[in-house]
Amino acid sequence: MPSKYETFDRTRLLIKPLAERVHDLEISRWLALGDATPPYEHKDLGVIAAKLREASARGAARILMSGAHVLRAGVNRFLIDWIERGVITHIAFNGAGAIHDYELARIGATTESVARYIRSGEFGLWQETGELNDVIAEAARLELGLGESVGRHIEASSFPYRDLSVFAAAYRCGVPATVHAGLGYDILHEHPNCDGAAVGASSYRDFLIFAKSVENLEGGVMLSFGSAIMAPEVYLKALAMSRNVAHQQGRVVKNFATAVFDMVPIAGDIHKELPKSDPGYYFRPHKTILVRTVADGGESYYFCGDHRATLPALWRLTR
Repeated sequence: MPSKYETFDRTRLLIKPLAERVHDLEISRWLALGDATPPYEHKDLGVIAAKLREASARGAARILMSGAHVLRAGVNRFLIDWIERGVITHIAFNGAGAIHDYELARIGATTESVARYIRSGEFGLWQETGELNDVIAEAARLELGLGESVGRHIEASSFPYRDLSVFAAAYRCGVPATVHAGLGYDILHEHPNCDGAAVGASSYRDFLIFAKSVENLEGGVMLSFGSAIMAPEVYLKALAMSRNVAHQQGRVVKNFATAVFDMVPIAGDIHKELPKSDPGYYFRPHKTILVRTVADGGESYYFCGDHRATLPALWRLTR
């Protein structure tokens, strides 16, 4: 029985080419590995670098979860180097991460002014970006993960800046790059060619790929860069699934390290939850990644700073 409610008719939308969009971030924003970056020092950065090496020696998972703002910080080449050298064994993004990566590879620019384009109703409605929906539909048809399909498409393309694509590098190197999308969250979902079932099928497959990686987290490392919701929530559910199976098999998934890199100051002891009366209690990376999921054997670390500074600082210690 169909819904009794009327839906928005997407065929009425005017979709414009990216050439008509003013981009907030151009190719000059993206750093080369030898470029100077903002200074950042923290006594525990070396600890994380050492734990990544130890996890690699054990064959344990080294997972990096990221919000889209990390790509906008211009650090793609650092992430790609980690992927190519095997420092990272899994990289996970929200839906916007795939969009920024795709736009950058295709035109060497990304990011539009929400304040400017929401007024005219143009926000997000750009032809080339919307073509990602076709890549996602193909992922569903071929039973690929969403991120896998994006990487496969960019790697096979003639896009002029595909060397900056984290997804293409991951596909090329056989490293899972997963996309954990929320329906209605991303500009792709505005477009007439968006198939919600395809988004759901391919992104859910990515979740199961991610959960499989988490099964190997014992003795490993999980890094979260700039993701206040996706990383803690997706990681939490995948860890619950992994521990459920591990307990049945007489194994544990509890001796691992987590590290959160963000710009939100955390008051007090990062290893203790704040009271519910404190607004900081609702910052999920703190209570989920730094406290609850490592409470029975793991270690956690917090690094507060701009991603353009913190990520290259850690990268230098892993060379």
